[in-house]
Amino acid sequence: MIENPPTFPALDTTLFDVPTHDRLVVREPSLHQPRFLMLYGSLRERSYSHLLTLEAARLLEAMGGDVKLFDPTGLPLPDSAPDSDPKVLELRKLAQWAEGMVWTSPERHGAMTGIMKAQIDWIPLALGAVRPTQGKTLAVMEVSGGSQSFNAVNQMRVLGRWMRMLTIPNQSSVAKAFLEFDEAGRMKPSAYYDRVVDVMEELFKFTLLTRDLAPYLVDRYSERKESAAELSKRVNQNTI
Repeated sequence: MIENPPTFPALDTTLFDVPTHDRLVVREPSLHQPRFLMLYGSLRERSYSHLLTLEAARLLEAMGGDVKLFDPTGLPLPDSAPDSDPKVLELRKLAQWAEGMVWTSPERHGAMTGIMKAQIDWIPLALGAVRPTQGKTLAVMEVSGGSQSFNAVNQMRVLGRWMRMLTIPNQSSVAKAFLEFDEAGRMKPSAYYDRVVDVMEELFKFTLLTRDLAPYLVDRYSERKESAAELSKRVNQNTI
């Protein structure tokens, strides 16, 4: 039976924070273009994940977004090169710059590709005491050569949660992708294309809604109990 009034012997009441509606009101919203980083998981000359990413990038730009694509060509395998590698530095700089991301992977052997996973693995959970992905929005998409599947998007959702990102509810999975793009590399009209539009609209809305509130939305009681040095030591996995 709960005491009246309740007691909290395990709680540090000086750090306990009661969420309020007032703190969720943005009084001076950011006015710059929302910033989006696009990652795709294939190096093929005619890469359908790349083509799908380009379609999504065009839509975000049409809505007023500032969009950048990262080319994974030349990115070393995780742990095979130092953090100072130029491609690693480029990826990490873009991850810090972005307010939202789109991850698009082919499904290979029932999973996202190693190229996709390598990009995510090179984005650290922390740079010092700062998490470069924390509180940022994320949309996930996949392409497959056969029937529609959701293995890759489901895996990327797990990774998005691990990176403490705000993964939007909608997602896109394009089956038999080789039939969905014309010779010029543009996506044909279809229900699959309509879903891509849906996903990009939703990502844009969630980014506008959360980008100024991200620090408050992901603030944690457990981490308020830690010093910055202790937090950095716990979340930095460079030695693992």
